[in-house]
This record gives sequence, structure tokens and C-alpha cells, in this order.
Amino acid sequence: MSASVKIESRTAKSLKNSIIALGFYLVNLVLQFFSRKIFLEYLGTEILGLNTTASNLLQFLNLAELGISSAVGFTLYKPLYEKDYDTVNEIVTLQGHLYKRIGIGIIIGAIVLMCFFPLIFEKIELPLWYAYASFGVLFYSALLGYFVNYHQIVLSANQQDYKILYYFKSVIFIKLIFQIVAMRFWEYPYVWWLVLEAFFALLASLSLKKGTDLNFPFLKKSKATYGSLKEKYHVVTVKIKQLFFHKIGSFALSQTAPIIIYAFTSLTTVALYGNYLIVITGAQVLLISLFTSMNASVGNLVAETRDEKIDTVFMEIFSFRLLLSSSVCVIAFLLIPEFIILWIGESYLLPSSTLLLMITALYINTSRMTVDSYINAAGLFQDIYSPLIETIINIGFSIWLGSIWGLNGVLSGSLISLFIIAFCWKPYFLFSQFMGKGVFWYVWLYCRNLFPVIIATGITFFMSSFLNWQLSWFIFFCKAVLLSVIYILSCSFLQILCHSGLQLFIQRLRILCRI
Repeated sequence: MSASVKIESRTAKSLKNSIIALGFYLVNLVLQFFSRKIFLEYLGTEILGLNTTASNLLQFLNLAELGISSAVGFTLYKPLYEKDYDTVNEIVTLQGHLYKRIGIGIIIGAIVLMCFFPLIFEKIELPLWYAYASFGVLFYSALLGYFVNYHQIVLSANQQDYKILYYFKSVIFIKLIFQIVAMRFWEYPYVWWLVLEAFFALLASLSLKKGTDLNFPFLKKSKATYGSLKEKYHVVTVKIKQLFFHKIGSFALSQTAPIIIYAFTSLTTVALYGNYLIVITGAQVLLISLFTSMNASVGNLVAETRDEKIDTVFMEIFSFRLLLSSSVCVIAFLLIPEFIILWIGESYLLPSSTLLLMITALYINTSRMTVDSYINAAGLFQDIYSPLIETIINIGFSIWLGSIWGLNGVLSGSLISLFIIAFCWKPYFLFSQFMGKGVFWYVWLYCRNLFPVIIATGITFFMSSFLNWQLSWFIFFCKAVLLSVIYILSCSFLQILCHSGLQLFIQRLRILCRI
């Protein structure tokens, strides 16, 4: 197979994953927003805040995952590319052994953690069994990933993420519909919500396991012992140890905020923050769904070559992703307040300063994904001190500023750590350790993309000032489409003028369309 055909094959798979991910995302978005509205209306902010806090506590236990999936994904790229199925079986078997041990450890940790629930949830007005039941069901759902459906890593590494959506997300959609009906019409709605959550979690996991087996009939447990596999694939162990520290940094950024907010405010504030967070997370999941589909392509490219093609593809992907990331952030900042009013009411609005902090974090988190993709593909996890520094900065500044400014202080602390590590350090680390081009090449590339972003943002804000129409869902969607078109056209035009790399990405898509 020629190099050009391989490139277009990777591009075609990425495009297919992106299109299907977008379709599933839109369906999921509608169901999630409607489900949350019904949840707030029939169960209240107190239970919603409790659910959010229980979920964050669970993520703390999931630190024990140690980054195994990322380490296994990195080691699977080459054997899948070479169709070395014996090696694939051994690596996945090693993952199963590791997950079984970690799952048992997490169970012990959960039992210990629940002993402290009377202290952790002493401020809630609900019966304490609500906390135990909420955490227990969410914990059960998480454990299935360690014991049932961990094989999905092979689908992802083989650029078949869309099949994960087919087998898993389809069942989750059905779950959301049943939960909406239960909350709206059935007696004891929260009990039913918990029962349905547990039942469909098992059903979705079994569906994904069956689907993986159908697509990879060669996938079976290796007869080799855990000790021999651990010794043979020592690189997996090394990468896991390195990734554990990165997991700590990721947890500190994404999961500690609601816990610290709850410490300085209340469950109601956590719920209000959660309303905004679900909208912003929805935007982030959209971008992740589109971007993650390209990650395996990057992994395959890195496994195949080490020439300047890697730098060229980086420039293409970076420019395209920055266009999408910045457009989502600008439109989200302009329209989220209107969406909140239409969705659940004006009383659930937060200050514009809070929204600005959340959108800035969204921009850094989504614009960093190209750098992260290359770091993961190259297995560059040895900078174990950066996540530790990130965690110290994040938690330290969040607690300090949170005690002064409340919610905005906590978000500012997270943003400071995100800027120092994700925005500044990670690109420097990648380009100094792996890429053919130097760090200054990346800085110049970023500037060539940032200038169009700033100008397009100004144009979009200026045009939005003329769209003071009476608020309704129809008007909201019209404004969203109009402002998106204005931003994307103006930004992409300026990116092409600045030779940012977007023009190369467009040329690749044109070639693909002719095949």
C-alpha cells in the first residue's frame, strides 16, 4: 500500500469517526439537557448537587486506574498496524490482569470512603441513604469498566471509535429516555432513576463487550501468566507509572473544583455551577468526539514514520482544531446565558465573570488536544513532575482564592495551573523531546493562528451587539447559526491568509472527496 493511500485511509477513518461521533453527540446533547431539566423540576437542586459531589468522589477513587488505558493504547498502535494479533492478545490480557487488581483495590477504597459519608455530607438536608445509594450505583457502573468492557481499547486503537458509540451509547440513550419517564410519571422517581442507572450500565457494558468480540474474533485471553506478561511488556509498566502522575494532575483539574466549591459554598451553588458545567462539558465533549477520532491516526503515523510528515500533519490538525475550539468558545460565551434562561430559567444564571473563567478554561483544554495527541502517540509521559506541580498549584490556589472570592476564586486557581502546565509547559516538552521542528516554530505557528482568532472574535462580538431580538428557542438557534457562520468564515479566511496550516488540511479533504 502506497504512502498516499495510507494517509488517505487514515483520514477517511478519522472523518468517518468524526461524522458518526457528531451525530451521537447531538442526540446525547438533547437527551442530557431534557433529562437534567426534568431532574431539576422533579427532584430538585439538592439531589442534583449530591449526585455531582458523589460523582467527583468516585473520580477520586478512579485515580487508581493509573493511566493503564493510555499506556495500553500506546503499545497497541504498532501491533495492530502490523496485524500482530498474538501481541495484541497478550497486551489486552495484561490489561485485564491489571484492571482486576485495581478493581479490587477500588472496592476496598470505596468501603473506607463510605465510612466517612456522615462527615462529608453533614450539611445536606436529605436522608443520608441518598448519599450511599447515589455513590453506590455510580460506583457499580464504574466497576463494570474494570471487569467487563475494558477490551474496547482495541476498537479505539484501531480507529473504530464509532463502533463504541454504536454498542455503548445507543443503550445509554435508551436509559436516559426511561429515566425521564420515571422521573416524570412514576412513584418514587429517584429510586427508579438509580435502578435504571444500574441496569442499563450493565446492559451497555455487555453490549460493548459483545460488539468487541464480534469485530475482533481473534481476541482471546492469552495463556501466559501475569508475571511473564508484565516482564515481557515492561514498557507498559513504565508508562503506567509515568501516567499515574498525569492522572493526578488531570483529576485535580477536572474533579476537585466541585468538592472545593462545596466546601466554601453549598450544594445549591454546586448545582448552579453544574448547570453551566454540563453545557460547557457538552461543548467540550463535542470537540473531544471530533478530535479523538484523529488520535489513532496520529498514533499510526508516529508508528510508521519519523520524517517531516509528522510536523506537517501537526500543523494541519492544530490549525483546524484551533478554528473549531475557538469558534465553540466564542459562541458559547455569547449564548450560554440565553440558553440557561430558556432551559431552566433566569434564576439559575451565574455572573458573566464566572462564565468567562469557565470559557477560558474550555479554550485551553480544547486547544491543547493536538499537543496531547502527539505526546500520547509518542509515549512521552516521563515528565512526572509537571502533573505534581499542576496539582499543587491547582489545589493550593483554588483553596486560597476560593476562601476569598468563593466560586470565582476556585475557578481562577484551576485556570492558573492550566495556563502554566497545559498552555506553556506541554508544548515546550513535546517540541524539545520529539518533534523535528523547534519550540519557536510552534510559537510562530500559534501566533499565525491566534491573530485570526482575535480578529474574528472582535468581528463576532460586534455583530452580536446588533442581534437584540426577543428571546425564544427559534431566535436562539438562528443567532447560534448566524454567529457561528460569521466567526468560522472570518477566522478561516484569515487563517488561510496567514498560512496557518488550515489550507493544507482543506487540500487533504479535497483529495479525500475525489477518491
